[in-house]
Amino acid sequence: MKITVMTLALLTAATPVVAEDALLTETLDFTSGIFQLQTGVPGMIAAVVRDGETAVVGVGELKKGSGIAPNGDTTLNIGSITKSFTGLTLATLAAEGTVALTDPAGPLVDSIGKLPERDGHEIRLIDLATQASGLPRELTPVDNVEKYSDASFAANFKDADLLFTPGTGLLYSNVGFDVLAMALSGAAGKPYDDLLKEKVLDPLGLTATSYSLPTGDNVMTGYDWNGNEIDGGGEIPNRYGASQIFTTANDMLRYLEWNLDRFGSEGMEVRAISHAAWVIRDGLDPVYGLDESGHMDAMGLGWVIMMPEGDRPLIIQKAGGSDGVFSYLAFAPNRGVGVFMAINQFNFAAGLDMAQVANDLITNLAPR
Repeated sequence: MKITVMTLALLTAATPVVAEDALLTETLDFTSGIFQLQTGVPGMIAAVVRDGETAVVGVGELKKGSGIAPNGDTTLNIGSITKSFTGLTLATLAAEGTVALTDPAGPLVDSIGKLPERDGHEIRLIDLATQASGLPRELTPVDNVEKYSDASFAANFKDADLLFTPGTGLLYSNVGFDVLAMALSGAAGKPYDDLLKEKVLDPLGLTATSYSLPTGDNVMTGYDWNGNEIDGGGEIPNRYGASQIFTTANDMLRYLEWNLDRFGSEGMEVRAISHAAWVIRDGLDPVYGLDESGHMDAMGLGWVIMMPEGDRPLIIQKAGGSDGVFSYLAFAPNRGVGVFMAINQFNFAAGLDMAQVANDLITNLAPR
């Protein structure tokens, strides 16, 4: 009988867990090792936190032929997990009173022209942060205009129709989160990368997290579906909202610990705003592009929220994919458990399975 990665993950995680790093490491090491062997991805990094105890495990190679496994300090591009940071920046500015979630975004982004409207409804900040804006997933290329430049956004928005009335549907949109970062920059009166550092990265102690391209040898190299190395290119400031953050598993553990600090006085209001289920799936049309890592029941600010089902607890999560790296971050806020995983190949089946393994790992590590 073939034992699947899912089954092995469940068998491993089903062992009653106490707050010991050694047991978490054993659980994570077995689950990650089997996953990497069965999927054939070059390398994998996985991290878990449970009631303040942590473990980080790297298997395979961070670069083909290097013979070096990734570790907690390996730098990687987390792609669209960046959106959770953009949502957290919005939550912080809302908690401070700099913006309201229902503020129209248009007046804050005049450098890219007038934002589209539909049925007399403007796009609000909360629409952008919950994928409810009606903007498309990506920009359409414009002749003789650099992609992602202000002119590119302006040309895409000129005389454009939204795909649905803001707030009435959900469609995964990278464009929407790029616009959100621009709007927050406009509201705060400073470049968005400086704003993120001031409001999120520095307060959370995420010293290895930034938009800067990584240097050195301890960097995870990504590969395409055919196994070819991917060159991620350079920084694009107008893409800061949707993607482009580089970080490490150790910083992701710190991020998880902050998100799991339910009753910590520092940042309590910001967490509440960030994690709240602002948009419920019921009655929305369309709903597209939000179920790949598990059934989306509601949207937080940049977060996908999965309501409890069976033994699985409430999970808040976000997946990412960029530069040949698939990543996934998820946590159960009521159970004190969080997981971060990443693989360095655009193996789409493995990426979907990785999210499921992480969700099941949370389920089985969560105290009942």
